[in-house]
Amino acid sequence: MTDGSKFRVGLVGAGAISEFHIHGVRAAPQCELLGVHDLDPERAAKTAERFGVATFPSLRALREAGADVIHVLTPPHAHAPVAIQAMELGCHVFIEKPLAEDEAEGRKVLEVAKRTGRVATVNNSLLFDPQVERALAMARAGALGKVVSVDILRGSDYPPYEGGPLPPHYRTAGYPFRDLGVHCYYLIQAFLGPIENVDAEWDSLGGDPNLAFDEWRALVKCKHGLGQFQITYNTKPAQSQLIIHGTKAVLRVDLFAMFHGKRQSTPLPKAAERLVNAMTDSIQPLVDVPLNVIRFVRKQVQPYQGLRNHITAFYAALAAGEPPPVSLESAIEVIHWTEKVARAAEADHAQRLARFTISDRVPFLVTGASGSLGSAMVQRLLDDGHRVRVLVRRIPDEIPDGVEVVVGNLGNPEVVDRAVKGADKVIHVGAAMKGSALDFHCGTVVGTRNVLDACAKHGVRKLVHISSMSVVDWAGASGGQPVSESSALEPRPEDRGAYTQTKLEAENLVVAAAQAGKVPAVILRPGQIFGGNIPVLTGAVARRAGGRWLVLGDGELLLPLVYIDDVVDAALIAAKGDLQRGEIIQIIDPEPLTQNQVLETMGGNAAVVRVPRAAVFLAGRLSEPVFAALKRKSPVGVYRLKSALAELRFESTRAQSMLGWSPRVGVREGLRRELARQRSTPA
Repeated sequence: MTDGSKFRVGLVGAGAISEFHIHGVRAAPQCELLGVHDLDPERAAKTAERFGVATFPSLRALREAGADVIHVLTPPHAHAPVAIQAMELGCHVFIEKPLAEDEAEGRKVLEVAKRTGRVATVNNSLLFDPQVERALAMARAGALGKVVSVDILRGSDYPPYEGGPLPPHYRTAGYPFRDLGVHCYYLIQAFLGPIENVDAEWDSLGGDPNLAFDEWRALVKCKHGLGQFQITYNTKPAQSQLIIHGTKAVLRVDLFAMFHGKRQSTPLPKAAERLVNAMTDSIQPLVDVPLNVIRFVRKQVQPYQGLRNHITAFYAALAAGEPPPVSLESAIEVIHWTEKVARAAEADHAQRLARFTISDRVPFLVTGASGSLGSAMVQRLLDDGHRVRVLVRRIPDEIPDGVEVVVGNLGNPEVVDRAVKGADKVIHVGAAMKGSALDFHCGTVVGTRNVLDACAKHGVRKLVHISSMSVVDWAGASGGQPVSESSALEPRPEDRGAYTQTKLEAENLVVAAAQAGKVPAVILRPGQIFGGNIPVLTGAVARRAGGRWLVLGDGELLLPLVYIDDVVDAALIAAKGDLQRGEIIQIIDPEPLTQNQVLETMGGNAAVVRVPRAAVFLAGRLSEPVFAALKRKSPVGVYRLKSALAELRFESTRAQSMLGWSPRVGVREGLRRELARQRSTPA
């Protein structure tokens, strides 16, 4: 467009990335932003209101309003169809990566672009990141010598899963590779030329439990050298680094911290060269980081700067009638190699899942079966001769005979429904134990709601819900009355933390469903469980500080201990019994022990340091304004400390009278067993 008029731009897709396309389009002098279309009108309206643009009911409506360029920001599977429709209507297209999830679709986009005479490009934003542009300029100028290899290290986290149908980035095993592998491929291409072959490996090591595979490595053979990259959801802190190996120098580029570090060959003796390189490699980040922080504060560098730069370059080329800076041919090559790995991983995952078949009927389902209590529950059921179905978030390494496996997240109603269907009784142990507030809400509240819905739908005969003593008002119960099933519930759960807050909400859901006659259920509130993989020496007893035990207070607080085997006993008794109206029963050993008594048994010869209560509460009080400034609640705030250090007694009259339970092992024998196991375990 050489007559001085502007390109009129429309966005199709109003997801998170649309914000940065809007900023990029508005920063390009050749552009006028018309508005946005999304299949979700509410999402489109929110984006439009936030950025002061119009909404359109369709892509065709955008074209009729005058759009001559469309940014395709839909989920990846729709990139090619939307781009093709836009070009058929007469629009140029800027397509979010990847171009497509199928090489044939990518070639169709290329064919339509040639036939219609429209210009199409794909977002390869990291090529336009200032740090990468600088590295490419150095490589092209020969400052590194001949580039022979490139290593890329990329870590990431997905947004917390809130529950409900799984979002696209969790739905397929290959999605994490598709999401980040694209960037790695085009960066390696830029330094080493066309890709000739890729060999890859993938694994599941415990990062994001909703991902089939959270560790990926690929060796990339290119025309001019070898590249390799790692994508990880395990390594902390997350990183994004390129290491470019040349015959004269090695360049390290940190995209998150925004600095370069260079080591080069010199005529100096090797020892002196190493010293000089260590100094220069250290000094350059000290220069780059402050300068880039200043640029960021001055908004000379902004979030997604590479995308902004790419959009500017695209429209400059479009206005000048020149080819786009990223060709469809190179994007199609990336599709080929991306899909080779992603589809192989998906086939591998499908093969692993194919081992798991479930029967029409099963006596027991245990949720949270990979945890310490859940796995103990499963083992006892197997020992008693029962078949058991388990719901776990990851594919287990070993599957005992008699166990049926359903893999998935409690927050996913489809997975929970599949797990519950055909189960006679459900022991619901699963709950979030760590993570963000959203993780706790999804794993504990949404998960319990899904379990209740599925139990009601499929006519489960009994639900045993494992709750927690943390739902009780410990701070308010310190007036002399023992903590029992009739004690008041926690009035300030948000101040106790996400665990208490969500366990209380989940328990209330079960009570309501049972009392309404929707689900026959009984609720167990175990005390401080120990045994198996659950240590007895937790923060409630003492904290390890170097070679000492640190006790908050005088160590005379009574502990609501219960051995893990006794909790399993209680759950199985409850599953077979008649209670079904949401009765709440505390499971606590009747023999109370103090912190000091537990330390005497289990603490070894380590010295014990007792911090006076006044000092503990002073530290808690001082922590509150610090965390308030960070807009967070202090994990050692005064109210939490009042609850944790409340001087309480505990009783459970219902356990015997209503459930018929009393500890078979008991805390004394449990401690003896744990001590024996501790001594027999190699250091």
